[in-house]
Amino acid sequence: MGRMTTDAPQAPATTSTKINLRRPDIMEAVQAQVLSHYRSELVERIRANGHTISAPGVLNVSLAKEFGFCYGVERAIDLAYAARKAFPDRRIFLLGEIIHNPEVNDQIRRLGIVTIASRPGDEQIADIGPEDIVIIPAFGTEVATRQKMEARGCTFVDTTCGDVMSVWKRVHQYSKESVTSIIHGKAWHEETLATSSQARAKGSGHYLVMFNLAETDYVCNYILHGGDKEAFLEKFKGAHSSGFDPDQHLLAIGVANQTTMLRGETEEVQRRLRAAMEKRFGTPELPKHFRFFDTICGATQERQDALEKMLQTPPDLLIVIGGYNSSNTSHLAEMGESKLPTFFVKNAGKMLSPQRIHHWDQHRREEIETPNWLPSGPATVGVTAGASCPNNLIEEVIVRLFELKGVALPALAAA
Repeated sequence: MGRMTTDAPQAPATTSTKINLRRPDIMEAVQAQVLSHYRSELVERIRANGHTISAPGVLNVSLAKEFGFCYGVERAIDLAYAARKAFPDRRIFLLGEIIHNPEVNDQIRRLGIVTIASRPGDEQIADIGPEDIVIIPAFGTEVATRQKMEARGCTFVDTTCGDVMSVWKRVHQYSKESVTSIIHGKAWHEETLATSSQARAKGSGHYLVMFNLAETDYVCNYILHGGDKEAFLEKFKGAHSSGFDPDQHLLAIGVANQTTMLRGETEEVQRRLRAAMEKRFGTPELPKHFRFFDTICGATQERQDALEKMLQTPPDLLIVIGGYNSSNTSHLAEMGESKLPTFFVKNAGKMLSPQRIHHWDQHRREEIETPNWLPSGPATVGVTAGASCPNNLIEEVIVRLFELKGVALPALAAA
């Protein structure tokens, strides 16, 4: 159930009360509105038809078995809509983006919900008062940001994903045990910023964020052989806690992760760090120096597993749909790129013609154009979407694929 806290202006945050936004009178109207914005009858029919739709001899579209909105995303959107329904006359602010999908965030803004920075400055915070509503997005928010908002006496609608909060509990435990949290993630991502702040929320915990296996190997080498402390701190600038000392704070470590990373990579991060700690301290002493807990989001893993299964019999090309700043979507694109031509698009409008497509290049961090991307002859196209992508956008991409092949969308009976 979504949680909403109301703080009296003079009272400390600990006296907050809970208000249920999931009342039937609110949620019935909210769910109807959400369905009207994001549902796709076509996608539901394709799912029921074995996840395929085709124009024989021209185009076959195969939809991954798991795709699109996860429960946490649906919950966050529902709560944002519910806040507007429950408080039609009050100002509502959203910290950053509710999820990483531009179309969804635009729709949220059209409800009259005002987007402010995920790390709001003093001027923005000063404008917020006890009568205002502040929505915390699905990624969560940093401890310092929440504390500043609490001091203003505003009301929170907290949509933080349960999987994210599970990571926070693990990080809190590491901190209590004087174990440094090693977070596999993107140091600049809202979720990782929130998680790393939790490592400092209680006591004097420390954290280090590692992005990839190359950085993991660098840390493992330092654990085993030591090195230039200043060079280490410079390499991980902005990705470690204040006062972090690799000579002291890598003696006992616990691995956590951003919930939307690739499971296989997180498991390899864990394996390499464990091996380094075991080599340095010995197997009998390992429990004193190393902790690990699986914190990959279940929905993220389901979408990765479904794509992996699709790629066992690869289509001619793959379309990945989602926001370009969506971590879980970017990893789906990475998986595709390793096997076949893959095009990461945020909507159907990027598919300009059979000869031209605009898509996101993760290595260059920019949108690029690729010519002659859609085969002129019969083709099989795989389609998947990140956990923050609504079904209506998936429908638009599928419809556009058939348009580009010059055929009307076929009846499912012909699939």
